[in-house]
Amino acid sequence: MMVGAFIAYSISMTFLGYWGALLITPVATFMLGYMLDAGLLRRVIGQPQFVVVILTIGLGLILRGGVSMIWGADTKNMVTPFSINQFQAGPIVLPMKLVVIMLATSILVTILYIFFKLTRLGIAMQGTAENQLAAAYVGIPTKRIFSLVWGLSAAISGLAGILVAPLILIDPNMGLVGLNAFAAAVIGGFGSLPGAAVGGIIVGITQQLASYYLPEGWRESAPYLLMLAVLIVSKEGIFSKRIQKKV
Repeated sequence: MMVGAFIAYSISMTFLGYWGALLITPVATFMLGYMLDAGLLRRVIGQPQFVVVILTIGLGLILRGGVSMIWGADTKNMVTPFSINQFQAGPIVLPMKLVVIMLATSILVTILYIFFKLTRLGIAMQGTAENQLAAAYVGIPTKRIFSLVWGLSAAISGLAGILVAPLILIDPNMGLVGLNAFAAAVIGGFGSLPGAAVGGIIVGITQQLASYYLPEGWRESAPYLLMLAVLIVSKEGIFSKRIQKKV
């Protein structure tokens, strides 16, 4: 997300402008995610889980350090065609950049839902996630699928960086705000796109209520407290699929 925002900022400053950044950045972050898995993460398959955790934490530090060396530590501000516009529907007035984010998110979630439900590649990704060994037995190239999943995730994160850039300043630590997506996914239920969308709305409302009614600092911790509460009640989240196996 952070890398995508910086790439988009650089492209938007050229003759390509904002719309060129919107097209090129997801492609660039897709290639980054694909190469990270194919060249590095694939090497630790089969290793203890903490190895993967430490590796990804290290990658995050390297990416933040690399961005600081290339773009500097100063914050950046990306101007969009709708930065100063407003949307009005009766008594409701919203900044246009918020409306664009909501529309873009709705379109993206719909496309992903169709992709995972109706395309062979999307179904292969789900099958690989469900049972890697069984997927390999039926001819699915699991290693390539893993790399494609990393690439797709990076492309979506890069697009998220473009969308959120008008709301917050672009800096090497801006990607940390994306951790709220983890809470949203857990609350909604892993493996459920509608659940992730609903979880995101719940997290957003929770943060706004916490910032209004509770002392300063509760806004940042409220989503994770809610996540813990949901996990205590249901370990699978709100919309997750429950699978029963007969032995």
